Amino acid sequence: MITKFKSIGNLAVFKDFIWDDKVVDAAGNIQPFKDINILYGRNYSGKTTLSRIFRAIETGELSDKFEAPSFCVALKDGSEITQDDFHLQERKIRVFNEDFVRDNLRFISNPDESIESFAILGDDNNKIEQEIEALGAELGSNEEGKETGLYAQQSQAVLSAGEASVYHTGAGNNLEGQLKTKATDRKIGIKYNSERFGDQNYTIRKLENEIKVVLGANYQALTNKKQAEHEKLIKEKANDQVPPFQPVALLLSKLSDETETLVTRKISGSNKIEALVADALLNKWVDEGRAHHQGKRQECAFCGNVIPPDRWSKLEKHFDEESERLKKEIKALIARVGNEKKSVSSLFSVSKELFYSKFHPRLEAIEKEHEEKLEKYISCLDSLISQLTTRRDALINTRLFTKPEDCSNELVGVWDSYKVIRIEADDYTDTLDADQKKAKEALRLREVSEFVVMIKYSDQLNEIQELKTKLDTENSKKEQIENEIKGKVALIEAKKRELNDEEKGAIKVNEYLTNFFGHDFLSLEAKDENGDPDQKIIRFEVIRDGKKAYHLSEGECSLLAFCYFLAKLDDIDTKGSKPIIWIDDPISSLDSNHIFFVYSLLSAEIVLESKFEQLFISTHNLDFLKYLKRIKGKYLNHNANMQDYDKAYFVINRQDKLSTINLMPKYLKEYVTEFNYLFHQIYKCASIGIIDDSNYTTFYHFGNNARKFLEIYLYYKYPDSTQDNKKQQRFFGDEMIPAVLTDRINNEYSHLAGTFERGAAPVEVPEMQKAAQLIIERLKKDTDQYEAFLKSIGE
Repeated sequence: MITKFKSIGNLAVFKDFIWDDKVVDAAGNIQPFKDINILYGRNYSGKTTLSRIFRAIETGELSDKFEAPSFCVALKDGSEITQDDFHLQERKIRVFNEDFVRDNLRFISNPDESIESFAILGDDNNKIEQEIEALGAELGSNEEGKETGLYAQQSQAVLSAGEASVYHTGAGNNLEGQLKTKATDRKIGIKYNSERFGDQNYTIRKLENEIKVVLGANYQALTNKKQAEHEKLIKEKANDQVPPFQPVALLLSKLSDETETLVTRKISGSNKIEALVADALLNKWVDEGRAHHQGKRQECAFCGNVIPPDRWSKLEKHFDEESERLKKEIKALIARVGNEKKSVSSLFSVSKELFYSKFHPRLEAIEKEHEEKLEKYISCLDSLISQLTTRRDALINTRLFTKPEDCSNELVGVWDSYKVIRIEADDYTDTLDADQKKAKEALRLREVSEFVVMIKYSDQLNEIQELKTKLDTENSKKEQIENEIKGKVALIEAKKRELNDEEKGAIKVNEYLTNFFGHDFLSLEAKDENGDPDQKIIRFEVIRDGKKAYHLSEGECSLLAFCYFLAKLDDIDTKGSKPIIWIDDPISSLDSNHIFFVYSLLSAEIVLESKFEQLFISTHNLDFLKYLKRIKGKYLNHNANMQDYDKAYFVINRQDKLSTINLMPKYLKEYVTEFNYLFHQIYKCASIGIIDDSNYTTFYHFGNNARKFLEIYLYYKYPDSTQDNKKQQRFFGDEMIPAVLTDRINNEYSHLAGTFERGAAPVEVPEMQKAAQLIIERLKKDTDQYEAFLKSIGE
């Protein structure tokens, strides 16, 4: 069903027309087309232009005389038809307008031409007709919202497939949204965390590829420790070269040999004091005391006794030159060993800040190993000092030397390992970028791996696949039903072709002419132009008194064309399809009797028979509009109940060169007589405050409108044979000026014959408005009638 002309940007008298701006009720609600739509408009207002939009959709062709056509037709299902795709539509639409007449009844413009024939179902083969009927019953009705049979199954299948598509698309879009956010979101997306993940051009497609990687059997996620190392690595800056470590020659072996020499050296035992030789501590005490007394004191500082000269002589002999020399050598060697300890202890240290983080674990291991080896080396030196001290304290007695293990090579080995790391660190600067890139990739894959777990990616994929399977199943069912429908439709068309009977088409037209209009003297006959019974070319001819008719009147042409159109609704391509029907002004050049017969034919053959999905009727004639108001009908709804058709009324208004569609005014819709309409035109003419291009036509038509109104009004007010000018004098009273002025305007401005100069002069707007106001003031004297007039036009 068509809901509205959404827009007509450019088509004949329609420019920049927007339905939602123009077709609204008093409350501002937009009003759509309904089941039956009545459109009223004066001649040249644009009725036929609107019908040509429907005709273009029907035939797939639009006149090339329209420059840059632009239009959009909205349908109930939300789809639209525009100037770009109207030729692709497959909806059944049937339009009666002057283009239809020109294309099918060419004899009207050229008497030597014939009429396009059409075939309707014949009566000769009941079996085929029954088969067609049975196939039609299986197909059912395809009327929107009222489907039955296979069409109902198709509708349900389309609904099920649509629901399956919504669920499948929703699940897919949900996952796609999560992936998009993870890949490219400005706050949390991998793309915008390139400092950590390394890819400034990261996309959702790359994320999908890396999801495949982390879900693969060969993927091993980073451990927390390894992740921490990578986090440090990606923050590294290129370092300067690490200063080389300058090792020294270790002296342990040499010092050990010298210590052994001093510890084991023998001293002569003559002239020695036995007591001191026997007691090393006492010997040390005496030696130290000698240094405090000799040349300084005469008495012993300890006991106070005088130290005799011979005691000094004995002590000099005990502590002889050989002993002093050994003592000095031991002291010097102890100092050298101490210096070695101090030197080696402060020689080596590790500054990890000079190295890349990847080398820190190895440096820590070297630090620990160095501590162990240094402690061992120092222990060896301490052993030498201990043995030297022991000999120093007991110079007279030799000692057994204990040689410490020489661990110099172990300490040197630590230094060599450090040198290897230092060289590697210096070389690593050249590969830092590559390693950081690998580290960022590894961190990114771990991020992807955690993301996959968090969103339950595999579960979502499984759900989407299940929904896809269901969607495929529903689409398959839908396609199967559609193919079945196409097959049956094709079979029906084939069987209908077996029943083609062009003669029946002519007979149907003649029935309408005879039964509804009483035209026995005018008829159609089917003629075979080819003469070959196997290849018939059938055309219709208009027959009068048994001969081909010529010189048909305009009324006869109108009747024949309309009957032809109605009969064609029963042709093999249309019957039973319930098309959208547009009938444009079918009563042109017909008298009042024939206008009523056209209305009766419309009501009986289209509305009461429910031959349409949607019906549009346009007219310029107020009498016909009065009859159209009576059209009523019912249809079988989807609940198998009879329901009234909804009706809508519209008016097509033209102002200057542009036309628009509006809702029909209440007075025209509910009080459909020309008398009411004429009063409204006079009332508007009398009430307009500012005259401009938008309302000048009200004055242009005033002469005809006022003349016709006064003729009707005065005839019923004074129903005698008095002349019109006398009736006007009686109507306006004793004052002659209003009557004379009104009569002049009614005659001069409604007729140009005899006053040629009037046709070349501007319209006298002030005179017309004054005359309109005089008429209104006179009508006001009958208060009841005047109020009824105003009510009838919605004022």
